[in-house]
Amino acid sequence: MTYWQRLKDVTTARGALCVGIDPHAALLKAWDLPVTVAGMEKCARGLVEALGQQVAVFKPQSAFFESYGSAGVAVLERVLADIREAGALSILDVKRGDIGSTMDAYADAYLADGAPLAADAITVSPYLGFGSLNPAFERAHRYGRGVYVLARTSNPEGGQVQLALGREGSVVQEIIDAATEANHLGRQHAIGLVVGGTHSSLGCDVSSFNGSILVPGIGVQGGRIEDLPDLFGDAVRRVLPVVGRGVIQAGPGADAMRAKVQGLLAG
Repeated sequence: MTYWQRLKDVTTARGALCVGIDPHAALLKAWDLPVTVAGMEKCARGLVEALGQQVAVFKPQSAFFESYGSAGVAVLERVLADIREAGALSILDVKRGDIGSTMDAYADAYLADGAPLAADAITVSPYLGFGSLNPAFERAHRYGRGVYVLARTSNPEGGQVQLALGREGSVVQEIIDAATEANHLGRQHAIGLVVGGTHSSLGCDVSSFNGSILVPGIGVQGGRIEDLPDLFGDAVRRVLPVVGRGVIQAGPGADAMRAKVQGLLAG
């Protein structure tokens, strides 16, 4: 089954919401946990244990695991396994982007069957050229996984590059159009976009896009779920909003986090 179909199935059953797993030091302290690999593991896996039967998708941020070295990466492997066992999907936020054999290696590391860090989908950066991502697209199609391409990100600095004018319009619009065409050719709708929910206007056209749109920036960063229909128009049906700290800060109590998620799903 393709990633697109699995995503549709799980969001139909559980609602269109992705919870970010961002166990940084301030959140560990708020949970009264030590800022150690053990504290980080208790936070990250505790979040999945509390919400794994309720939430459709989780997005672990790889950096917060990598910062602890090999022990942290081992925790990430266990978190990904927890998500699978809970029947949810994982989008591993790694934002990889490189060329040639290096991109091949990244694609195998995160998208190939049997890889220790294999996730249902990953985030990638197209700013070495959209074609540099072909190894990730090929693995996604081969193994039934997904790839989310950074397009219009939630950080204000992103516009310096993303809204710059290229030969055929803005850089971000060229990326969106290339992703749309790649989905037409691949016929799996495996390629998604990352488009932040913090903007008053997107500055790009996603109305014809034919894949999933991952929307970070909801909650603490200022984006609001209730604003997404106006921001995305008809494309809102393809939107998967991401809430991270807004959910984790409700913890560590499982009931409080579940109630927060239920409120977000209720709109």
